[in-house]
Amino acid sequence: MAAKPNSQITQLLQQLGSADERSAAPLREQLFTLVYDELRKTAQGLMRHERGQHTLQPTALVHESYLRLVDAKLTAFADRAHFLGIAARCMRQILVDHARAKASQKRGGDLQRVTLDTSLAEQGEREFELLVLDDALSKFARLDPRAAQVAELRLFGGLNLDEIAHTLAVSPRTVDGDWAAARLWLSRELGSA
Repeated sequence: MAAKPNSQITQLLQQLGSADERSAAPLREQLFTLVYDELRKTAQGLMRHERGQHTLQPTALVHESYLRLVDAKLTAFADRAHFLGIAARCMRQILVDHARAKASQKRGGDLQRVTLDTSLAEQGEREFELLVLDDALSKFARLDPRAAQVAELRLFGGLNLDEIAHTLAVSPRTVDGDWAAARLWLSRELGSA
C-alpha cells in the first residue's frame, strides 16, 4: 500500500534534511510534484485578490516561492503543514515586495487589496490593502509573536487550526485563543487605518 501524500511529503522533507547536494535534486523534484497542487491552490487564493492586470500569475508565484525555499536548502521543515506554512509566508513576501515596488513607482496607486477573513482564499466583506495588512501583521508580531504567526498561517497559508497547532507545537485551544486575539487586534488596527 502506498504512503499517503502527507506522510510522503514529511518523509521527503526529512530525507532532504540529511541529503547531500547530489542526492537532494531528485528529492526536490519529487517534493515539488507532491506539493504543487497545494501551492498552486494557495497562490490562486492569494492572486484572486490582486488586480486583473497583475504581472505575476499563480504559476509564477508558486515557482518563485519554491525556488526561494530550495535556496534555503529545505532543511528546517518538520512536516507538510510546516512546509506549506513557510511556503505561504514566502508567497506573501513575494506579493508584498511586488506591491511595494509598484507603489514606489506609482506613489500609492494600484495597491493590492485583500480580504480579512479566515483565509485569503475565501471571499470576505471587508477589503484591505495588502501592504497595510502586512504592516499591521508586522506590528502585531512585536506585541504577540505567536498570535501573529497564527494569523499569518491562517490568512496566508490557509491552514486550519489543527494544522497550525501541529506546526507550532501547541494545543488547538491555544491556537484558537491566539486566532481570536489576532482577529480582534487586526480588526481594530485595520479599522483605524
